Parts: sequence; structure tokens; C-alpha cells
Amino acid sequence: MSKLESAYKTIGEVVEIVGLKSKRGDTSATHTIRYWEKEFKQIKPKILNGNRRYYDKKNIDLIKKVHFLLKDQGMTIKGVKKILDNDDTLKLDENLNKSIKAYDIRNKLVKISDIIKNLKDNK
Repeated sequence: MSKLESAYKTIGEVVEIVGLKSKRGDTSATHTIRYWEKEFKQIKPKILNGNRRYYDKKNIDLIKKVHFLLKDQGMTIKGVKKILDNDDTLKLDENLNKSIKAYDIRNKLVKISDIIKNLKDNK
């Protein structure tokens, strides 16, 4: 059973949603999101019991935008800050929004391909 899309997500779930990977190649890239929280004042998760972070859809979309601009577009942190500090800060322009959606679809297809490959290997 999966969480509703509107439900708050943990930092681990956000790593999976965004498709972040650390330099070591594993998916425990929570440190990257924590770093982005310090760099980009717009990312504001709810921090509850035991310093656990919970992200709403708005924050997840913002993290996706940061990830896309840094990793796919090759922008610098300073450049992304300029974009986020504009008046249109949380509105993705149409092309960027389409690119992020395409990136999400590509990530899902890679995961599905990996599952299919694993199933074939286990036969």
C-alpha cells in the first residue's frame, strides 16, 4: 500500500521520488537534500519528533526543480539560487516542467527495466 500523493513524505521517500544517488552509487543521498535545505531557503520541511523531516508536495516539487537544474542542466548553486529568488520562484515555466516530468518518467522506466531484468535473471 502506498501513501497518498498529498501525504507528507520522509526524506528517504523523497530520495526515491527524485531519483537521487550519492557519488558512491547507492540511494542513501539524504545528505544531499539536507545540504540543499541549507543552501536554498525555499526548501522547508516540517521537522518533528527526533528531528525527522517530512516533505509536502510543494517541497518535493521544489527539490525536483533543484535536482533538475543542478544535475541535468549543469547549473551552479549560485545560478539556481538566482532562479529561485525570482518573483516566480515556485512556478516552473512550461518547458522546465515538461523536462522534469520527462525525467520522472525516465526514472520510472529505468526502475521497471531493472525489475524486469531481475525477474528474468531469477528464472
